[in-house]
Amino acid sequence: MNNQDVDNISKNPLTATVEDYLEAIYNLAKEKRAVRVRDIAKRLDVKMPTVSNMLKTLSEKGMIDYEKYEYLELTEKGSNVGREIDRRHQILRRFLTNILKIDYNKADEDACKMEHAVSPATLEAFVDFMEFI
Repeated sequence: MNNQDVDNISKNPLTATVEDYLEAIYNLAKEKRAVRVRDIAKRLDVKMPTVSNMLKTLSEKGMIDYEKYEYLELTEKGSNVGREIDRRHQILRRFLTNILKIDYNKADEDACKMEHAVSPATLEAFVDFMEFI
């Protein structure tokens, strides 16, 4: 993530819900070229009108390019944020499964909650610890 994106997020932190949507869109975009409202609704287990409302918010924040009834794409900013959220999730899940021996599904669920609250310094401490042992 570039410094400007980091500074903007620090000044205007994203909600956990916004981060969940960005992470879902980021991962869907890695899996398939065209991301649609129904794909996001299915991934997050929410209704399509709920997704449409969030897409307006993400578009206003400059995170996605989206026209109603069309496919959507992450902007560079949205992709950077989505990648960072996914990175946090992967690190935390790996710590929970590999170090604490938590069941994968439970670790994935807990990592999703933790990824929104952990500071960059704490996250790097997790990484350092896993590399150390």
